[in-house]
Amino acid sequence: MARVLLVEDDPTIREALSRGLRTHGHVVTAVGTGAEAVRLLGEDRPDVTVLDLGLPDIDGAHVLELSRMLQGAPVVIASARDEDAEVVRLLNAGADDYLVKPFSAAQLDARVRAVLRRSGAGQADDGDPALVVGGLRLDPVGRTVTLDGSEVDLTRKEFDLLADLMAHPGEVRSKPQLLAEVWQQPWGGADRTVDVHLSWLRRKLGEDAAHPRYLVSVRGVGIKLVEPGPA
Repeated sequence: MARVLLVEDDPTIREALSRGLRTHGHVVTAVGTGAEAVRLLGEDRPDVTVLDLGLPDIDGAHVLELSRMLQGAPVVIASARDEDAEVVRLLNAGADDYLVKPFSAAQLDARVRAVLRRSGAGQADDGDPALVVGGLRLDPVGRTVTLDGSEVDLTRKEFDLLADLMAHPGEVRSKPQLLAEVWQQPWGGADRTVDVHLSWLRRKLGEDAAHPRYLVSVRGVGIKLVEPGPA
């Protein structure tokens, strides 16, 4: 468990990422401005900061600079800016990792744990970060999935969808939840995207909706990932 300061001005994204990080066991303080972030960096000294760049008051790059002056805990940049020059500039300026939006909460958790392991901060040195349910094993850092020891070739969104479900084993995930956390779309959006990707994911896991093994639909509610029973 780590104390995470999440700095994100978009309330929908902030809520989704906060919920996801808490689900993965972290203590999260979430703010929407650079000024709030700087105050908390000095007062609370979090184990790691997840920092958006497009803040309404202070550019995230300046918050990164102030963070390095106030304390030495790791900083993960989480931004839609994907230009190589910008990524390199901020990594050289002291960022410990750079994650380009959109991404899932499981991916963010993996990056947070990785920078904490490297820095020795917090209590994140808990060994293998892989998610395992039955014969399914998902490595969020290497972005690989194996089923009963054989690698499963997934697209980016199929991987992110499976990562979200595996991070909540046995929990029914509604389609609006999945849209918000995997696709970063507002609640209430069209859920056909989720249906299509679930269908593709089921096929690659060797099952279908009529004969589920891992992905079980709960009528009128959503989908849950379960550990299969004995064959």
